[in-house]
Formats: sequence, C-alpha cells, structure tokens
Amino acid sequence: MGLINQTPQQYYQGSDYGDYQFTTINDLINNFIIAYVGEDKIISKIKRTDVAFHAQRAIQEFSFDLLPSNKAIEIEMGPALTMPLPQDYVNYIKFSWSDDNGIERIIYPTRNTSNPRGFTQDDSYNYLFDNNGEIIESAESVTFSRFKNADVDALVPQNETANLTDAELFDLYRYGNRYGINPEEAQANGVFYIDQIKGVATFSSNLVGQIITLKYISDGLGTDEEMKVHKFAEEAIYKYIAHAILATRANTPEYQINRYKKEMSAAKRNAKLRLSNLKIAELAQVMRNQSKWIKH
Repeated sequence: MGLINQTPQQYYQGSDYGDYQFTTINDLINNFIIAYVGEDKIISKIKRTDVAFHAQRAIQEFSFDLLPSNKAIEIEMGPALTMPLPQDYVNYIKFSWSDDNGIERIIYPTRNTSNPRGFTQDDSYNYLFDNNGEIIESAESVTFSRFKNADVDALVPQNETANLTDAELFDLYRYGNRYGINPEEAQANGVFYIDQIKGVATFSSNLVGQIITLKYISDGLGTDEEMKVHKFAEEAIYKYIAHAILATRANTPEYQINRYKKEMSAAKRNAKLRLSNLKIAELAQVMRNQSKWIKH
C-alpha cells in the first residue's frame, strides 16, 4: 500500500509541501513497536509511553547536530535594542541585519559589556530594601543604559589627535581604533550579547531601525507538527530507542547493550552522511575559488 494518500491536485493546491521526506513521531512509535516489540523479539514487552519518551529524547538529541532543526525569525529593531528569544530557542546560529539589497550582514557577539542586576543605593551607597527584606533592583542597569545610548559610529578622526587629553587618547587606543586593532572587533555591523537570565538578546545602538534576523537551533519538540524526523535518519532513531530501552532495563546482557550501542553509532553516522547534502557540482564550484591568487 502506497504512502501517498492525496491526489496531485490536493497536494499542489495545499500548503504542506515537501512533507513526504519526514516521518511523524506517531509513525515512528508505531513502527518501532511493530518491528522491535513482541514475542521472539529483542524487547518482549514495553509500554507505549516508554517508547514515546525515548523517541522524544532521540529527536531532541539528534536535533542539536543531525536533524534539520534550524529556524529563523525576522524583526525590526526598536529603540529598546532588545530581542526576546523564541520559545523553543536552544542556541543561536547567527544574528544578522539585512541591507537594502537583502544581503545578511553578520552581527558578532561582544565580551566587553553585559547587563548586570542593578542594586539601588541611597546617598551613602547602602543597599535599599523593600518591606519584605528583598533588595530593590533598578529596572535597567547603568551598564546597559550606557551601552544602549553609546554612539558606536562616533570615532575620532586620526588627524585630530593633537588636542586630545590623555584620557581621550586612552579611549581612542583602548578599542584598537588605530594601532593593534583586535580582528574580532574589526567590523562595522554592530555587536550583540545574550542575557541568559532574562532571555533577551541586546544589540548596539547603530542597529535601531534595522531588520534583524535570528537563525537558531530548536530541540524539535516545540509543537506536535515539529516532532517529525527526516527519513534519512529514521533508522538511527529506531536504534537509539532500542539501545536506550535495553540500557535502562535490569538484567539485560552487557553484550546486547554494546551491540545496539554500536549499531546506533553506525546508524547515526550514516544519517549524518545522508543529511550532509553534499553535491559534487556545488562543491566543485566552491573549490574553484581556491585557485584565486591573493596578492599581499
């Protein structure tokens, strides 16, 4: 019996394109129970909820380095210079802003600032407390306020350093504007840092009004529609579930656990090769760039 259950007209007039390359988590669970669970099989008896748990763990683990779980969102940066991280955010791939030609300019992280908790103080620099004895925190730290209001484009021209004070010269040289420039800061696209506690990304002031794109990694478990696996990695999921179940059961022979651990590693390696999506023609076109002569 075929797996395609709709006519070409229903497919092309719909909106779910390319879904045939994926297998849903319900199908994965059903297929695993049919193939691995039962009399004279490696797993004689198991609850469906246990299989579902290990299937979700497999999707989550594989999403970090194997399954295509990359997402992207786009916003216009407002004067607050903050961007809340998505609900299913795990880690970022890159931040960028889009120029007038639609080219994404990479925004690099900075290690020179942060957004610490701002404790309020009185005129004697003593901490202030509320009625419950908790320290009163300011809505915005001074460090973040200064970073947000800084004019990152206001660099002092090199031919106007004669009348600068020692402090101004120090500020000019400290950030590598003239001598000893730091390569990681040698760009004009702006910077960002992520406040992990508040769950927001903060950007430099030159990005106000720009279109910001965040490409990030999800764990693949955000919604029911997301919990699906590419068919190239389907076998690796089955091996992962089998190994996880056998490894957590009492009195399972060690040789059997090691056997499925090796099979899981081999299936995962094969899935990585299949999903790497390397095309000879595209690779050859990129490698032609290696023949360019770079003059120093």
